[in-house]
Amino acid sequence: MFPKPVLSAMLALGLFACMAGCVTKSEFPCFNTKETEAPGNSVPLLAPWKTVALNADYAGMWFVAGDVDGDGAPEIVTAKNFNQDDVHYTSSVAVQKQDGSTLWTWGDPKIGRKELHHDVACQIQDWDSDGRNEVVVATKGALVELDGQTGAERLRIPIQEDATDSITFCNISGDARAETALVKDRYHNIWAYIRDGKLLWTVKDPGGFKTAHQPRPMDIDGDGIDEVFAGYAMLNADGSVRWVVQSAAVKNSFGHLDCARMMTPGGAPEKTRIALTFCGGNNLAVIDGNGRVVWEISGHHFESVELGRIIPDKPAPQLLVDIDHQPYGNSPIWVVGNDGRVFGQLVTNYSRQHRLVDWDGDGLDEFVVGGDHSLYNHAGKRVATFDVPDGSPIPHVGDMDGDGRKDILFNTGNAVYIFRNDKGAKSPTPVPLGTGANVTLY
Repeated sequence: MFPKPVLSAMLALGLFACMAGCVTKSEFPCFNTKETEAPGNSVPLLAPWKTVALNADYAGMWFVAGDVDGDGAPEIVTAKNFNQDDVHYTSSVAVQKQDGSTLWTWGDPKIGRKELHHDVACQIQDWDSDGRNEVVVATKGALVELDGQTGAERLRIPIQEDATDSITFCNISGDARAETALVKDRYHNIWAYIRDGKLLWTVKDPGGFKTAHQPRPMDIDGDGIDEVFAGYAMLNADGSVRWVVQSAAVKNSFGHLDCARMMTPGGAPEKTRIALTFCGGNNLAVIDGNGRVVWEISGHHFESVELGRIIPDKPAPQLLVDIDHQPYGNSPIWVVGNDGRVFGQLVTNYSRQHRLVDWDGDGLDEFVVGGDHSLYNHAGKRVATFDVPDGSPIPHVGDMDGDGRKDILFNTGNAVYIFRNDKGAKSPTPVPLGTGANVTLY
């Protein structure tokens, strides 16, 4: 039996909190499936649209995609990172066209590792708002902006030597562009820099607790200015603490925040909904924009959350969340409703990295599981396997051909495999070329 979710702190305030009931194996009403064996012949094997063999010296398993040279097609940007005692920095970058040719490289290919254990501080961003993307990295002691066309260093801002855990761009000035870069160490300090090198603010142990893996910008009050979810604390645009999440299930001193996703931008904090996972606290929660817990489920090491519409005839958004720190072959992934009801469970060999995409045009999101490079439908049934070498490739989704649909990408460390989505429903809002801003593994 799975542990019973605990009551939220809102009950103590006399407010309604919608809680999931005690979840047992028989109480996944939509599906409870296990896919740990090789798929049979009835499951189609999909061939990649393009295979990009990665630069053997400079490339790594961290990757993002975007149009960096202005030709209208996204490039693949991969990076390696040097690590010592869990302090790491970006050590090399390779930018490649979709035909496999190398556009440019940067850094020292003789150091660093290809493998991933966390985010790597390498993002694509039009930081100077000139209409052309740059590649921005945090390397040892510096925040570096690289020209998207040539890889030449355009900017080098001195930063703390260990402020290289991740990079996040946000709009904290209200001028409708993400002009501020947040860098951090692991897991205590965050620094906010604008492009001229000015340090706007720094915060240590926000709200008295550790930082998240990636500070998450989100406008929780609809004023056009980002707040920053820094860990268990939400920061105002000036870096001051706005509020701290107080779970009734776990103490904030247990671990750190893994993931934060804006579920519903309400335009007012009390109507806003944010999904959270607590690393070390074994908790999944949804809170409002004032930090009050609406519902929570405790007892499992929930990691990453994707938001979409998976189960038909159920309100959206729905949460796709993995349960990590499980033995190989027993790795669950859950679909949870926006009211905390658990709809379904799929168990694969390794479910840690996952993405959502409408693959067949029915208006529902299928989910991609990186560990078995397979696609699953709303019933937890494997409907396709992507022809990618075995292992645990990292999946991303992004528009790679400019047709307004999100395609599927896998990085094995040796190659990036692109699977073109030619049937999925097009988004009603513009889809950025490539993987978009502020890519994270969490």
